[in-house]
Amino acid sequence: MKTSKSQQEQTRRSLIRTAVDLITEKGYDATTMKQIAREAGIGDATIYKYFPSKEKILLAYYELSIEIVLEMSQETPGWEEFSLQERLQRLVDALLELLLGDREFVEITRSIVGRSPLLMMRDNMPGQQVLKDEIISYLTMAEESGEIAPCDFKNMLGGLFADYLFAVIAYWLKDESEEFSDTTQLVDLTLAIVVMALKSGVVNKLTELAGFLMRNQLSRLMQNGSGMLDVLKLMRRGMGA
Repeated sequence: MKTSKSQQEQTRRSLIRTAVDLITEKGYDATTMKQIAREAGIGDATIYKYFPSKEKILLAYYELSIEIVLEMSQETPGWEEFSLQERLQRLVDALLELLLGDREFVEITRSIVGRSPLLMMRDNMPGQQVLKDEIISYLTMAEESGEIAPCDFKNMLGGLFADYLFAVIAYWLKDESEEFSDTTQLVDLTLAIVVMALKSGVVNKLTELAGFLMRNQLSRLMQNGSGMLDVLKLMRRGMGA
């Protein structure tokens, strides 16, 4: 009997959830595709119709998380009236809220792909295209409303936002402050600086520099703890002067 698309999606999500629980309990190496399939209640071979490897399940977890977060953000009361910074802030907050229950799993997956989360499928990061399209739409609305100056590289910024999100996750995983207050400050400061730069139009003149900073330095900066927050606070004050 042929399964419907909704049934297939339900099975796909069940496999992801099962993999998350097993990997969190047993560890990545000790968890097998067969165990995931059997725990999810499907045939040993059937799982490969959905995912060819455990790594693909890990990536699918982040793709699904981003899809859910975009839906959650759009359902936020007053969403249509949100400013650009508020939209970006809500998106980041929603992602961290969603990942909180699976924080141990997120830490495990980060160690698998290497010290930097930016190593995770750099040219095709999980959920990158749908996230990129969403960020471009935010920028376009902000530009059309006059909230920010005309932006010549919305496409590039949309692509860079995935890098930013995974760098924030790396910082959050190391954050030992109460209720992750340092991460909250980090996100608030970085987004404020970006939006201020977009409003002034100066960022159009710094495209290459911005790309270099985001792709090659952001993850390293995120490892510097509270020192990074001090630098960002100085930048914010300087731009607001």
